[in-house]
Amino acid sequence: MDLDSDADASVVELARGLRAEATRTNERRLLVLAGGLERGYDALETVLDDLSVPITRTTLVGPDDRLRCEQVPQSRAGDLLGTTRDVVTIDAHAELRPNAVGKLVGTVAGGGLLVLLTPPLDAWPDRRDEFDESLAVPPFSLSDVTGRFRRRLVETLRAHRGIAIVDCDAGVIEDDGRTHPAPRLPAKTESRPASDDHRFPAATYEACLTTDQAEAVAAFESLASADAASPDREEPRAVVLEADRGRGKSSAAGLAAGAFAVDGQDVLVTAPQFRNAREAFDRAGELCETLGVATTVESKRIETAAGGRVRFHEPAAAVDALESADIVVVDEAAALPVATLESLLAADRVAFATTIHGYEGAGRGFSVRFRDRLAESDHEVLDCQLVEPIRYAAGDPVEVWAFRALLLDARPPVDSLVADATPETVDYRRLEPDDLLSDERLLREAFGLLVLAHYRTEPADLARLLDAPNLEARALVHDGHVVSVALLAREGNLSPETRSMMYEGGRVRGNMLPDVLTSQLRDEAAAEPAGLRVVRIATHHAARSRGLGSRLLERIHEEFEPSVDWLGTGFGATPGLLSFWRENGYRAVHISTTRNDASGEYSALMLAPTSDAGRTLHDRHADWFVRRFAALCSDALDDLEPDVARAVLRSVADGAGPPLALTDHEWRVVAGAAYGPGLFDVDPGPFRQLVVRYFADDPDAVDLSDRKERLFVLRVLQSRDWEAVADRLGYHSTGQCMRALGDAVCPLVDRYGTEAAFEVRDRFR
Repeated sequence: MDLDSDADASVVELARGLRAEATRTNERRLLVLAGGLERGYDALETVLDDLSVPITRTTLVGPDDRLRCEQVPQSRAGDLLGTTRDVVTIDAHAELRPNAVGKLVGTVAGGGLLVLLTPPLDAWPDRRDEFDESLAVPPFSLSDVTGRFRRRLVETLRAHRGIAIVDCDAGVIEDDGRTHPAPRLPAKTESRPASDDHRFPAATYEACLTTDQAEAVAAFESLASADAASPDREEPRAVVLEADRGRGKSSAAGLAAGAFAVDGQDVLVTAPQFRNAREAFDRAGELCETLGVATTVESKRIETAAGGRVRFHEPAAAVDALESADIVVVDEAAALPVATLESLLAADRVAFATTIHGYEGAGRGFSVRFRDRLAESDHEVLDCQLVEPIRYAAGDPVEVWAFRALLLDARPPVDSLVADATPETVDYRRLEPDDLLSDERLLREAFGLLVLAHYRTEPADLARLLDAPNLEARALVHDGHVVSVALLAREGNLSPETRSMMYEGGRVRGNMLPDVLTSQLRDEAAAEPAGLRVVRIATHHAARSRGLGSRLLERIHEEFEPSVDWLGTGFGATPGLLSFWRENGYRAVHISTTRNDASGEYSALMLAPTSDAGRTLHDRHADWFVRRFAALCSDALDDLEPDVARAVLRSVADGAGPPLALTDHEWRVVAGAAYGPGLFDVDPGPFRQLVVRYFADDPDAVDLSDRKERLFVLRVLQSRDWEAVADRLGYHSTGQCMRALGDAVCPLVDRYGTEAAFEVRDRFR
């Protein structure tokens, strides 16, 4: 439809129609205002002036505060998690962050509009914006970044139902976005759990909008304090509530929190920010008022006549307040660091409400990492999931579009297609971005495997996969289906000027290994050799433990060895992963001194040199690493898990580090503590050197139990006190623990000792 002088009226009429249809169907609609920035805002203001949407229900997400409503930059899109709006506008002229889109789509309620302000759609893929600048990592420039992600995004906008497109420059409505759905039958009223079967008041379930939600609320009852009828509830318990956006998980958590407060319980609620938990507080307050027991209802505190309360604390404060709470509710749990989630497990009664499919923008730290920690805890865990939408109707076209555009629901191939895969049946394949763009199945399989296997994969990684000039992707395919995939980043090969800037404290994007080796470990030459870092590697769960990951790394090594000086990787250190990478030829050169926010683990860096320059780089950092490891363990790494410490030292190159050089006196101290009446506490220093040398050498040369090796880490390297070590390792007394340490040192004296040590040994043996 061509727009004439009544262009504004036509756009307003379009928006009215979209909103009316969205309201009638309880769905959302997407309005794209494409063209020049000023024309787009003119059209937007005209639309907003006409629509009967409260200003408090409207948000502009963009760099400038140009409207009379709430405004946040895309970098703070996460602030809107857990909130609901009728109109959300994303200004994509300066940049479009995929993570921001993923977070914002779910904030729009049924009957609402998501508005995109974009450059002209035909030209948009060829433009470069601020997000593209983040992909132009040295030595690549902005001109090396491609526009495949936005090209695909534009194609999905034009192909999906429920999306209206206006060319504001040409005065043309390209698509009115109307779906003209047939009238729907009234929703069938499903039964709610009977109130006499549950602890919570009937009004709690009457407030639920779906059976899904009522069942989720019922699951929270398992957190109730013990009583005569259920004495087993003294055991620690946890509820995990998972859902896509718009399913009412925050409301379910809020209703349960309110019901507990009505019963006199103290409920502590936490989330990344209070606005993420506002929905839960609103529902808790409404329930308490409905039941007539509310004495105080404030934004962050609700109190009841029974002495119960619901209160909000920021995550750090919540950890400190756990002992005073009866029940802890964690909303938007996937947006919190794993280390924080682990700290919250100190609560005996705790619920985690979390979003799946990557909307939270914090990757999959909760589902990939934290769920393992939860399973290992003492808590009895009850899982529940919400499927039926509440904020909007099932089949909502905007949700369908978002899942397709950002691959939020990407999945690897079904098990049966790759169940027979072995290293002998697979083919090695380059996953060229153009091939991925043209083959939706290949893209979904590869990206889906990365999503399910790694805690940090997020919507922005889709754009990086398609557009970043420093990234490569390789896969093993079985009968044409992806069974193992690796994401690779070219690093290093940086100019002297860039290396100098890094050494002097500047940061360089996309060069993780050279950056750490240069800026933290003070090696200005570290970024000169060219390298290839394995950013992610994942194998289909139906074909694991068959050597497919190792085969993929082997083929990558063969392909890139002639063109790079080193292959490397960095990851959250666990004994299993360290062993896997060591078996594939990689050797440890560093472990971070702070925990990763997402994984809660210390990160290990490993190198596999492929040239003389790479070997020189590796060898000096391996030596430095072994030299400093003992000091790190008694300082920044004093809480490193003993098994991780053992594994990381076992992963250094053979012979790395300085030779063992104890004086005769130091050997007498060590041998005296091992074989005679000497004491470790008199001079721990030489023991530390000896233990590091032992771990860094051939592990088969000395036969020590896991328990004795953990004793070495806890007492010798980390300097933990005797009582704590004895308790941790199950010794009956500190005296027994001391004797065990002496016994463990004996074979080390036998292997490494000098004549001075042997004289002491032979005297007391």
